[in-house]
Amino acid sequence: MLQTPRRGTSGYDPLYDPMTAKTLGRGSDYAPTYWIGTAGAPPADDGPVTGDFDVECAVIGSGYTGLNCAMALTRDLGVETVVLEAHGTAYGCSTRNGGQAQFSAGRLKRSQWIERWGLDVARGLHGEMLEGFDYWRAQIRDHAIDCDPQDGGHYYIAHKASVVPGLETEAALLRDKFGYGARMMSRAEVHEQVVRDQEAQGAMYEPDGVGVHAAKLAFGYARVARENGARIHVDSPVDGWEYRGGVHHLRTPGGTVRAKKVAVATAGYAPRGLHARLRDRLMPIMSNSIVTRVLTGPELAEVGAKALSPLTDTRTLRHYYRMLPDNRLQIGSRAAITGRDAANPRHLAGLREGLARKFPALRGIDLDYSWWGWVDVSHDMMPRITGLKDLPGAFYVLGYGGNGVMYSAMAGRRMAQLVAGEKVPDLPIFGTELKHEGWKTPFRRLGQWGLYQLYHYRDERQ
Repeated sequence: MLQTPRRGTSGYDPLYDPMTAKTLGRGSDYAPTYWIGTAGAPPADDGPVTGDFDVECAVIGSGYTGLNCAMALTRDLGVETVVLEAHGTAYGCSTRNGGQAQFSAGRLKRSQWIERWGLDVARGLHGEMLEGFDYWRAQIRDHAIDCDPQDGGHYYIAHKASVVPGLETEAALLRDKFGYGARMMSRAEVHEQVVRDQEAQGAMYEPDGVGVHAAKLAFGYARVARENGARIHVDSPVDGWEYRGGVHHLRTPGGTVRAKKVAVATAGYAPRGLHARLRDRLMPIMSNSIVTRVLTGPELAEVGAKALSPLTDTRTLRHYYRMLPDNRLQIGSRAAITGRDAANPRHLAGLREGLARKFPALRGIDLDYSWWGWVDVSHDMMPRITGLKDLPGAFYVLGYGGNGVMYSAMAGRRMAQLVAGEKVPDLPIFGTELKHEGWKTPFRRLGQWGLYQLYHYRDERQ
């Protein structure tokens, strides 16, 4: 039976679309995700904004990035900080993702980093990811965030034989050029040591990969941020933003927040009206996810999950999946293109079919949870942590492309460093802004539809 958790006053809108909605609204229920349904009560907050006030830094968005930015600002840099959230804490991507912490950010592979920027820059980015993973693990460990971590690496599973040579090349590059311990596994090894995915023709193993409870992670961040002095104002969407007299005036329904600095961390839920300088810098992409009922003993044997850390297949429209600690199975993939089509039953049917191809014994299994959410994909497939050169004191982190569970902690820290005037690494994801599609902007979804048809053909062609 599908669960529908509540917290808000205005009901959950399953058809919300960031590319067409004028505002994000306020007071919505959480999406009916497994994470919200099993995390317990939302964390304490500071209620809505109830009057005008001044602050040193306002963080817009209370997901992983915004909360880590607030933590670093208050704990490490001594900057007075408030977080402004339109709905409940971690309402958007941070409680709708697959809970997979992987060794990357953005959509590009290491070989593509080399093609774009050269080996030296690619090694610098690789080092940033290594440091980011260490920092993320330390955040969880040092602050006793109970988020059910399932450590054990990431398995990039070849869903057909023709993709195996490409994985072998990438694994060799990781070892030879980056000194990173990636290795290949045969189909038999995957079935014996990882999972009995019937599509698997082999896999590339990466040593770094952790499954987490997405909402418990976010709620833990919120607790730590408030313990260190940050205030989190929920039900307080930014409905207007003006910069005058060296101060950012952020208008919310309850009052205007006057901030010397602003840090934007709205991911795929950035409303188009937030600020003209941010409009259309992202391509919001929808992702669907389901969680089965608890599997029986025979079903668990058929799935054969020995590794409980993240699994991802090699489709362009990839499946991400894993066993959860309570013996349910979670799987997600790309889905509808528009918000109004989000509830179309064919998207759920397609995800069910993806599950059945991998695990035939689970065909038609009852589901306990089904949800969808928006992913912040940048036009060049890489995130940015940067300031707005013509808007003094304004910064943003956007564009993870579905790979933000791990790196968002470091990205939030890096944005805090920018706010405080500190130096960040000299890498392409810092200091340059997200690209804009210009005249092509109104036609992006038409292009997305065409690409999805091509990707599906390529993914499923044997």
